[in-house]
Amino acid sequence: MDPASKDKKKNILTTLKKFTRFLEPSKYILFLIILLSGISGLVGITGSFLLRPIINNYIVPGDVRGLGYAVAVLTVIYLSGALSTLAGNRLMVRVTQKIIYELRMDLFHHVDSLPLSYYDANSDGNIMSYFTNDIDTIENALNSCFSIMVQSFVTVIGSIIMMFVLNVPLTLFTMVCFVVILFIIYYNSKVSKQYYAKRQQYSGDLNGFAREMMEGQKVEKVFGHERENLKSFHILNEDLRIASTKAFAYSGVMTPMVVSIGFINYTFTASAGALMVIKGLIDIGTLASYLIFVRQFSVPVNQFTQQMNLFLSAVSGMERIFTVLETEPEIDEGEITLSPAKTDKTGNYVKADDFTGAWGWETPQLDNLIPLKGDVRFHDVTFGYDSNRKILDGINLYAKPGQKIAFVGSTGAGKTTIINLINRFYEIYGGQITYDGIDIRDIRKKDLRKSLSLVLQDTHLFSGTITDNIRYGNLEATDEEVRGAAMLSNADSFIRRLPNGYDTMIKNDGDNLSLGQRQLLAIARAAVANPPVLILDEATSSIDTRTEELVEAGMDAIMKNRTVFVIAHRLSTVHNANAILVLDHGHVVERGTHDELLAQKGRYYKLYHGMMQLT
Repeated sequence: MDPASKDKKKNILTTLKKFTRFLEPSKYILFLIILLSGISGLVGITGSFLLRPIINNYIVPGDVRGLGYAVAVLTVIYLSGALSTLAGNRLMVRVTQKIIYELRMDLFHHVDSLPLSYYDANSDGNIMSYFTNDIDTIENALNSCFSIMVQSFVTVIGSIIMMFVLNVPLTLFTMVCFVVILFIIYYNSKVSKQYYAKRQQYSGDLNGFAREMMEGQKVEKVFGHERENLKSFHILNEDLRIASTKAFAYSGVMTPMVVSIGFINYTFTASAGALMVIKGLIDIGTLASYLIFVRQFSVPVNQFTQQMNLFLSAVSGMERIFTVLETEPEIDEGEITLSPAKTDKTGNYVKADDFTGAWGWETPQLDNLIPLKGDVRFHDVTFGYDSNRKILDGINLYAKPGQKIAFVGSTGAGKTTIINLINRFYEIYGGQITYDGIDIRDIRKKDLRKSLSLVLQDTHLFSGTITDNIRYGNLEATDEEVRGAAMLSNADSFIRRLPNGYDTMIKNDGDNLSLGQRQLLAIARAAVANPPVLILDEATSSIDTRTEELVEAGMDAIMKNRTVFVIAHRLSTVHNANAILVLDHGHVVERGTHDELLAQKGRYYKLYHGMMQLT
């Protein structure tokens, strides 16, 4: 066996070993299913072997009464086999759904824990294919393969033993055919598995491309890219077709070849057995029973080859899923948590049992809480999305509690990257980011992000009512708080004009709303969270000038006594910032108020007066 074959065999065994942890909770039921499947297989073997004494002792002598008794016994035996099969199948369905449920839950939970860099490197369609194609193949294999393969194994082993008991010479020839069949199964399985793995991968790529095209239909039609996209789809579809054709071609040839060899074996043994009966070497009952075993031997082998297709496809799906499950989740070594706070009688800032309107950082080393104020500082921060190119290089900046800090600069200067680092979506290479004097790496990510509220340029709305989408920022918000947040962001007026008001259903990421309306809902969602730190990444980019004025008036109320970070392409929106930071190639080149920067007549001055491109 070549090293590649050993590796593939090892991979299959390793994958199956990993999958056993999902089988462990149902091991006793699975054992019962194996027992019932074994009984079903033994029933067929017993019935075939009993044919020998029935023919020799009752049919040949003409004993009708004895024959009736034998038929009654066979009926009971076969009925018990049928009941065993029915019970085994029912149990297998229940176990399969439980296993698939746990697998989906583990997969979703793990995918949800992966860092954003994973989503940057993998398409949505490919990730979705784990939950659809790969899970489905495993489910089909469990439902179809497990019981059948156990029953087939018992039938094959039992048939071989019985055939040796009945006639050794004929069985030796049957074993030669069996070895040929095993070689065909082994070779075809080894080759077809490679193409099943490619088929799963190409299917994910195709799904991802199709999803992108469906979501980008307007852009596609505006720029007339239908022909080019069709060519790209054709290439992906052709790769999938070739891989599928080869996978099914190699695996599909097993069944007809096994059937053909089985017929050759049956023809030879029937002819040779007939000559033995004529010469008196064996009796007619032995031959009849033996021939049934020959046919019975071919059927489970046939079933086994058919199930191998499903099995190999399922193994490929398992390998892909376990690759995801073994991907390192987002690292979170933080121990500092966010807790409701109050001031006790001695003036200390301590943990409160209920929310008091104030928050504090709870540290394992201190009895008292550190007040949550919203003081954010960068100390010589260096970062890049890959090790070959720095996005930020030695960044130093600070935002005192209650300050509004604006970032401006050309595309790629690092504005959004700073926002991503405050949320700790990515890990910095060097330096330190502190929040109220605490290194953010010491704060538990969930608590860090709970203290922040983010409004992105690209809004994302979820399926549900408008109220549900606003409340997404704070699941404990009352209806009054939801409406209050909508009024602050000036979303209330357009919501009330909708047919069902706040109960209007949103689907397909808000296709039934305008871009500006979606942005207003995103701002309302941030407002209802009532965070000490607010981050606006092009938050008003999709709103017209008049609406922008209304929103900014509401935002001023939201931003009061809060630390605010603003990224804006329209410099008119940052006039009232406490400090404007001008970024260029990962460096802060200017800092000051609007008036101070204009007086310097530097980069900001040129950007403001249109002497330099902002984007």
